[in-house]
Amino acid sequence: MAKDWQELSRLIHDEEVIIERVRLVESNIAIEGAFELPPLARLAAEDQIFAAAFLRCHGSIKQMEELFGVSYPSIKNRLNRISGQLDFIKIESVQDKSGILSRLERGEITLEQALDLLKGKTTKPDQ
Repeated sequence: MAKDWQELSRLIHDEEVIIERVRLVESNIAIEGAFELPPLARLAAEDQIFAAAFLRCHGSIKQMEELFGVSYPSIKNRLNRISGQLDFIKIESVQDKSGILSRLERGEITLEQALDLLKGKTTKPDQ
Protein backbone atom coordinates (compact mmCIF):
# COMPACT_ATOMS: atom_id res chain seq x y z
CA MET A 1 0.00 0.00 0.00
CA ALA A 2 1.29 3.45 -0.91
CA LYS A 3 2.19 5.83 1.90
CA ASP A 4 0.70 9.29 2.18
CA TRP A 5 2.68 12.13 0.55
CA GLN A 6 2.32 14.17 3.75
CA GLU A 7 4.26 11.49 5.62
CA LEU A 8 7.09 11.83 3.09
CA SER A 9 7.04 15.62 3.50
CA ARG A 10 7.30 15.27 7.30
CA LEU A 11 10.22 12.86 7.01
CA ILE A 12 12.36 14.89 4.63
CA HIS A 13 11.74 18.39 6.09
CA ASP A 14 14.05 20.68 4.04
CA GLU A 15 16.51 18.03 2.91
CA GLU A 16 17.24 17.44 -0.77
CA VAL A 17 15.60 14.31 -2.13
CA ILE A 18 16.41 12.23 -5.19
CA ILE A 19 13.90 9.61 -6.27
CA GLU A 20 15.78 6.51 -7.46
CA ARG A 21 12.97 4.16 -8.36
CA VAL A 22 9.49 4.69 -9.78
CA ARG A 23 6.93 1.94 -10.29
CA LEU A 24 3.95 2.28 -12.62
CA VAL A 25 1.13 0.67 -10.63
CA GLU A 26 -1.09 -0.65 -13.43
CA SER A 27 1.68 -2.17 -15.55
CA ASN A 28 3.99 -3.00 -12.60
CA ILE A 29 6.92 -1.58 -14.56
CA ALA A 30 9.75 -0.12 -12.48
CA ILE A 31 12.06 2.63 -13.71
CA GLU A 32 15.36 3.30 -11.97
CA GLY A 33 17.45 6.44 -12.23
CA ALA A 34 18.01 9.73 -10.44
CA PHE A 35 14.87 11.88 -10.52
CA GLU A 36 14.43 15.19 -8.72
CA LEU A 37 11.12 15.99 -7.10
CA PRO A 38 9.12 18.56 -9.06
CA PRO A 39 9.23 22.07 -7.53
CA LEU A 40 5.71 21.89 -6.08
CA ALA A 41 6.50 18.57 -4.39
CA ARG A 42 9.51 20.18 -2.69
CA LEU A 43 7.24 22.54 -0.76
CA ALA A 44 6.34 21.71 2.83
CA ALA A 45 3.05 19.79 3.11
CA GLU A 46 1.28 22.84 4.60
CA ASP A 47 2.42 25.00 1.67
CA GLN A 48 1.28 22.36 -0.83
CA ILE A 49 -2.16 22.36 0.79
CA PHE A 50 -2.24 26.16 0.77
CA ALA A 51 -1.28 26.28 -2.93
CA ALA A 52 -3.89 23.64 -3.78
CA ALA A 53 -6.54 25.59 -1.85
CA PHE A 54 -5.57 28.76 -3.75
CA LEU A 55 -6.07 26.92 -7.04
CA ARG A 56 -9.39 25.47 -5.86
CA CYS A 57 -10.48 29.02 -4.97
CA HIS A 58 -9.54 30.11 -8.51
CA GLY A 59 -7.02 32.57 -7.08
CA SER A 60 -9.59 34.40 -4.98
CA ILE A 61 -7.81 35.90 -2.01
CA LYS A 62 -11.22 36.77 -0.51
CA GLN A 63 -12.17 33.07 -0.51
CA MET A 64 -8.76 32.18 0.95
CA GLU A 65 -9.34 34.70 3.77
CA GLU A 66 -12.63 32.99 4.58
CA LEU A 67 -11.22 29.46 4.24
CA PHE A 68 -8.17 30.05 6.46
CA GLY A 69 -9.67 32.73 8.71
CA VAL A 70 -6.81 35.18 8.19
CA SER A 71 -6.40 38.66 6.72
CA TYR A 72 -5.57 39.71 3.16
CA PRO A 73 -1.95 40.63 4.10
CA SER A 74 -1.47 37.18 5.69
CA ILE A 75 -2.63 35.46 2.50
CA LYS A 76 -0.44 37.70 0.30
CA ASN A 77 2.61 37.18 2.54
CA ARG A 78 2.21 33.42 2.44
CA LEU A 79 1.69 33.42 -1.34
CA ASN A 80 4.82 35.56 -1.75
CA ARG A 81 6.83 33.23 0.47
CA ILE A 82 5.65 30.15 -1.43
CA SER A 83 6.18 31.73 -4.84
CA GLY A 84 9.72 32.66 -3.78
CA GLN A 85 10.42 28.94 -3.48
CA LEU A 86 9.14 28.28 -7.00
CA ASP A 87 11.81 29.91 -9.09
CA PHE A 88 11.44 27.51 -12.02
CA ILE A 89 9.29 30.04 -13.86
CA LYS A 90 9.83 33.76 -14.25
CA ILE A 91 6.79 36.02 -14.40
CA GLU A 92 7.19 39.41 -16.02
CA SER A 93 4.49 41.93 -15.45
CA VAL A 94 3.20 44.26 -18.14
CA GLN A 95 4.16 47.10 -15.81
CA ASP A 96 7.82 46.01 -15.94
CA LYS A 97 7.80 46.14 -19.73
CA SER A 98 6.01 49.48 -19.89
CA GLY A 99 8.48 50.87 -17.34
CA ILE A 100 11.39 49.84 -19.56
CA LEU A 101 9.72 51.44 -22.59
CA SER A 102 9.06 54.62 -20.59
CA ARG A 103 12.73 54.80 -19.61
CA LEU A 104 13.70 54.37 -23.26
CA GLU A 105 11.25 57.08 -24.31
CA ARG A 106 12.71 59.49 -21.73
CA GLY A 107 16.24 58.76 -22.98
CA GLU A 108 17.35 57.18 -19.70
CA ILE A 109 18.50 54.00 -21.47
CA THR A 110 19.56 53.13 -25.00
CA LEU A 111 17.61 50.93 -27.38
CA GLU A 112 20.16 48.15 -26.86
CA GLN A 113 19.79 48.39 -23.07
CA ALA A 114 15.99 48.32 -23.40
CA LEU A 115 16.15 45.20 -25.55
CA ASP A 116 18.49 43.52 -23.06
CA LEU A 117 16.15 44.37 -20.19
CA LEU A 118 13.13 43.08 -22.11
CA LYS A 119 15.02 39.83 -22.74
CA GLY A 120 15.75 39.54 -19.01
CA LYS A 121 19.41 40.48 -19.18
CA THR A 122 20.63 42.83 -16.47
CA THR A 123 22.03 46.09 -17.78
CA LYS A 124 23.15 49.10 -15.84
CA PRO A 125 21.57 52.36 -17.09
CA ASP A 126 24.95 54.12 -17.43
CA GLN A 127 26.50 51.50 -19.73
